[in-house]
Amino acid sequence: MDKADTEKVVAVVQARMGSTRLPGKALMDIEGHPMLWHVVNRLGYCGSIDNIVVATSSDKKDDDIERFCVGHGIDFYRGSEEDVLDRYYRASIVSRADVVVRITADCPLIDPQVSDKVISGYLKNESVFEAASNTLKRTYPRGLDTEVFSFSALERAWKEARKDYEREHVTAYIYEHPDRLKVYSVENDSDLSHLRWTVDEGPDLTFVREIYKRLYTRGQVFLMQDVLGILREEPALADVNKHVAQKAVRE
Repeated sequence: MDKADTEKVVAVVQARMGSTRLPGKALMDIEGHPMLWHVVNRLGYCGSIDNIVVATSSDKKDDDIERFCVGHGIDFYRGSEEDVLDRYYRASIVSRADVVVRITADCPLIDPQVSDKVISGYLKNESVFEAASNTLKRTYPRGLDTEVFSFSALERAWKEARKDYEREHVTAYIYEHPDRLKVYSVENDSDLSHLRWTVDEGPDLTFVREIYKRLYTRGQVFLMQDVLGILREEPALADVNKHVAQKAVRE
């Protein structure tokens, strides 16, 4: 095994209804289920994750996310809307996480095998590295983002991060202090960073829905290679959302 039996690996999925570009996207329908359901369901295929927790805000507009979690038996935590770092920290305490896996709810094509690869990369190197990520050097499609860090690294960031963007973006402080917190980079064999599989705007959702129409089967999980196969057959699909600009971290 990669991890000690005493280490609890918890995936914390941040989700909220108040997206500025596509409000309510977390619960928008994809093939009969809300997007957040698909994210949690796909993470359930990860062999190295012990528990999944949805971290949403305490704002009234996120009551719908709480109702969704309660209705589907999904663990959740509600905390600060703006200070997402604090929300992650407290969700990790409540879930007794030793290792935290950061996933966002706008990634309904998240690949459990890719996420397991990042988690394994961290666990095999945790004596030297405090975190692992497949975003340090982007080689995977945007939307398969998986960041893994020790609870102690999260706690250090929580204590020391002062800038607004460091509190809003959970791992910003970790990346910006490599002298204190070392990040292990997990990279794909080929560079697929030009592909956009996350959901920020309407065209992103259109793209994901088209992929699901072709690949989703209840009780099964399709993977990155399956999506790449569809794009080889129908390359025009990738044009649906390629013009959408990614939101900058320091906005």
